[in-house]
Amino acid sequence: MLMIRQRRMVASFWIMVLIFGLVLAHLYQIQIQGYKYARRAFDMSAQGVSLEQFNRGEITDRYGFSLTGAYYANRVVVIPVLMDNKEARLQQLAAILKLNPEQLKDRAKRGAFYIDRTLNGDSYTALQKAKLPGVYLLPVYQRYGSDPLAVHVTGHMGKISSREQFEQLQDAGNKGYLLGDWVGQCGLEYFYEQQLKGTIATRWAGVPVDALGRVIQGPGLLVESSGSDPGRLNVVTTIDGRIQRIVENVMDKHITTGAVVVMQAGTGDILAMASRPDYHPSFIQALAGIDEMPGNLFVNHCTALFQPGSVFKIVLAAAALEEGLVQPDTVFNCAGAAAKPVRCWDAKGHGTINFTQAFAESCNPAFVETGHRLGAGNVIRYARALGLDKQKITGYPVPEDTRQDLSLIGAPYNLANSSIGQGPVLVTPVQVAALVNTIASGGNYYTPRLVAGLSDDSGRLVRKFAADSPVQAVSPKTAAQLQGLLRQVTESGVGQKAAVPGVGSAGKTGSAQVSGEEEKVDAWFAGYVPAHSPRYVISVLVRGGQSGGDTAAPVFREIASLCMEMEAGSESILSQ
Repeated sequence: MLMIRQRRMVASFWIMVLIFGLVLAHLYQIQIQGYKYARRAFDMSAQGVSLEQFNRGEITDRYGFSLTGAYYANRVVVIPVLMDNKEARLQQLAAILKLNPEQLKDRAKRGAFYIDRTLNGDSYTALQKAKLPGVYLLPVYQRYGSDPLAVHVTGHMGKISSREQFEQLQDAGNKGYLLGDWVGQCGLEYFYEQQLKGTIATRWAGVPVDALGRVIQGPGLLVESSGSDPGRLNVVTTIDGRIQRIVENVMDKHITTGAVVVMQAGTGDILAMASRPDYHPSFIQALAGIDEMPGNLFVNHCTALFQPGSVFKIVLAAAALEEGLVQPDTVFNCAGAAAKPVRCWDAKGHGTINFTQAFAESCNPAFVETGHRLGAGNVIRYARALGLDKQKITGYPVPEDTRQDLSLIGAPYNLANSSIGQGPVLVTPVQVAALVNTIASGGNYYTPRLVAGLSDDSGRLVRKFAADSPVQAVSPKTAAQLQGLLRQVTESGVGQKAAVPGVGSAGKTGSAQVSGEEEKVDAWFAGYVPAHSPRYVISVLVRGGQSGGDTAAPVFREIASLCMEMEAGSESILSQ
């Protein structure tokens, strides 16, 4: 009997421990999720409105600054349940704001709302004088400012436009959607829709009501401007907003159509990525009802394919030096316009010229001969090693463009044109930046990275997108030789307009013929700054230019100079 009693006591003890543990776990859950529970309880017994244009996480630069230019703007907020004579008050409000009163009445039937328009001076004064009950002027968080950055990277939003899109979103995660909701349509807004979309508003206004919808006296209007939403995350990019601003300002002066990519030397991190022409995301909202948008407005030229022209000679030089088929002093002969099978851009010809001079002067016949010595197999192999068949950008899953096919270099009659970056050779400005970064980084290829991770509302990274380990593409010796060749381009060759005073630079020009345009080319300059111990790798593409040396090189120089000035200014501030 005693043994049975003891067993019962032990069992009872452990049952009590289990119950106590469950209670503690529940209390902990309430503590952790308390805000969320409180919000849900308030929402169930309140008439309120979100004070956010979109309940959505931020897209930021590497330092946490919004790339979309998010800001607060005063908006008219209407809480119908607080109106003493709803129909008359809405009629007054419509007259002040010059709006259709029936539309306001229709919106009021569905509860509280805000009017997404900026008040002019007269309307503001009239609204202040009217003192309408249930009408407030409150700050609403707007997603897109007047001058957002990197719009082709961040993308834009639009309404769910089809049942198919709605079902895809519902199946993609645990976020709830309604037909007509605003969702990401391209860029990071699209790629990270499920992570960005919020579950509750973090900025809101409302009044508590009872079960019959009557206002509970006492609390009055409640406004929350710094709440928490564990359901949304922020996308943290590798972009440096300061450099992105420099790039876009320079492009707006000099580039109508084209692209610029800035990469951090010695890593694959993209510090700036801009395409022209650009657009404003709010413009897309205004055109939400239009079936077809303007042509290449949304094309991100940074990830689009173009013939690289003589920039591809970096690949030929790397392959020939690595294979020991040429030395910097190897001699070639250039017959200019009479050269076969490809003439030189310099009609009179360079005559007898060594490999270093041929690279600096971008001599076509010398590189056609180099390509012949290498053979198509070696050209293809080194182009792949240097990343020109890799379209991956960490954190930015753009679809692969299957038109890029380096094996076509080996097709009959393609090697000569391919050796000077024409024919079937197609690359993106991001790939060109990664190519030059490989040379600047001692022969190591780094996969480009655009997204560093996802952060919560405290700024803590909850998911990191680690950079891929570098891969040795060419030997350090070959990389050092190529660095010397690139410096010659800006010091004595066709890229002298890319020279950066004080710190020097290195790079390569490119001019790719455009079909149907005899006098215009896709003008390239890709290089790095400073000339020694490089910190920034920059690729510039100007569509419809004169030449790489005349059109793209000056853009490179201006961007590179401003980046170095910015860096010097930051170091000066830190040293004070």
